[in-house]
Amino acid sequence: MRIYRMTALALAVAFAAVGLVFLFAPGALQGAFDSLGRQAGIKGMPEGDAESGFFRVLAVAYMYIVTLLAWMMFRRPADPVWPALLAQAKFASALVSILLFALGESYLVYAANGLVDGLIGMVVLLLRRQVAPPVSATAGGIR
Repeated sequence: MRIYRMTALALAVAFAAVGLVFLFAPGALQGAFDSLGRQAGIKGMPEGDAESGFFRVLAVAYMYIVTLLAWMMFRRPADPVWPALLAQAKFASALVSILLFALGESYLVYAANGLVDGLIGMVVLLLRRQVAPPVSATAGGIR
C-alpha cells in the first residue's frame, strides 16, 4: 500500500505542476516540443496551440481533474474507483493523441502524450490491482 500511496502522491504533484505550466508558461511547452521536434526531424507542436486561451482552459481543467483523482487515490487508497477513473482519463487522452498523430499531422506532442498517458494509465491500473478485489464475471461493471 505504501508504493500505491507514494505513486499516487507523486502523480498528483506532477499533474499539478504540469497544470501550472499550462496556465502560467504555456510558451515553454511550445518551445520545448518545437526544439525536440527539430532534433527528431518531426514537427513539434501545432503553431500557437499552447498560447490559445481555449487550449489553456481545457488543459488546466483536465490537469485539475487528474490531480484530484490522483490525490483521492492517495487519501483513500482502499477505494478502487479513483484509480479506475484516472486510468480512463489517461487512456482517453492517449487514444485521442494517437489518433491525431496517425490521422492528422504527425506532431511530436501527440506521440509523446499518447505514449506517456498510455503508460500512466497502465501503471494506475496495475496499482489498482493492489486495492481492488478481482471483479467476478457475474458482478459486471467497473469496480
